[in-house]
Amino acid sequence: MVSKSEVGIILMNLGSPDSTAVPDVKRYLLEFLMDKRVIDYPWLFRKILIEGIIVPRRAEKSAEAYSSIWWEDGSPLIVLTKQLQAAVQHDMDVPVEIAMRYGNPHPEVAFDNLLKKNPQLREVILLPLYPHYAMSSYETAAEYAKEIYKKKKYKFKLSVIPPFYDEPAYIDAIAESMRPFLQQRHDYVLFSYHGVPERHIRKGDVTGHHCMKVTDCCHVKSAAHEFCYRHQVTITAELVAAKLGLPREKWGISFQSRLGREEWLKPYTAGLLETLPKEGKKNLLVVCPAFVSDCLETLEEIAVEGKHSFMSNGGDSFTMIPCLNVHPMWVNAIVKYCNQIMQAETV
Repeated sequence: MVSKSEVGIILMNLGSPDSTAVPDVKRYLLEFLMDKRVIDYPWLFRKILIEGIIVPRRAEKSAEAYSSIWWEDGSPLIVLTKQLQAAVQHDMDVPVEIAMRYGNPHPEVAFDNLLKKNPQLREVILLPLYPHYAMSSYETAAEYAKEIYKKKKYKFKLSVIPPFYDEPAYIDAIAESMRPFLQQRHDYVLFSYHGVPERHIRKGDVTGHHCMKVTDCCHVKSAAHEFCYRHQVTITAELVAAKLGLPREKWGISFQSRLGREEWLKPYTAGLLETLPKEGKKNLLVVCPAFVSDCLETLEEIAVEGKHSFMSNGGDSFTMIPCLNVHPMWVNAIVKYCNQIMQAETV
């Protein structure tokens, strides 16, 4: 057991290019897409695919997309994560640092900063800012931090907080962040989650015979659920919808950000944005619970491209509900969650 005065906290997010310059975006895309947990092909094939085809074709377009959402202070995701750090730090009496899975600040910098603030550090609690378990998000962040920790041979203990997709404080935070938007006219609420290949879901099934094999697998109890992204996002949406009293016919789930030609989780957000207006759902609210900070995937893919698609296909109104960002209830949820972990592990 350690004392609370010997603990530090790291909030770990996805990351962002250092700037909107093509070389910086290219460097970021290479690091991101070469991650074996993002594109899990054999290394040589992955290298040829990423370095020879995908990045050369996407770098300039991605740089333009980042430029369209970039803030004066920098990347929205980085700026918002720093603001979250400051808000959490205000309510906690242990040092709080941030780290990114890709780009800066690097986990090593966060570890070292905590040590500078407290040379007597004996435990670091890492909170990956991913509510749901997926090999390409939560898992890669947690495992990367562990790799750095082992490589640098730090003497303090590293504890990683598990996904919080059904934690009451997180559900309450999402529900309350959405509530004001429900006052405006809307026909439908779409929970748009970042997509993953169906193959990843089957690959992550620890039982080997449940995910996408059993009828209604997300609702049939199984050990697979601990690592199943599809199950976890489904539960988040259901809990939030219940909290808000949304009728089942008034909301749905979809998946965005598809890459490549293989089958990803369905339905695809892009497809629904084209068909919903034709089904009479012309006033739409979209929320993206897999992202806790607004970023390219929400500010550009949903709020700009998604809105254009929806309105072009007959929609009357389209509103993207902001991510949790620094919503007071989200800050309180993180503080509460971290304090619970510390109380369990400290004296």
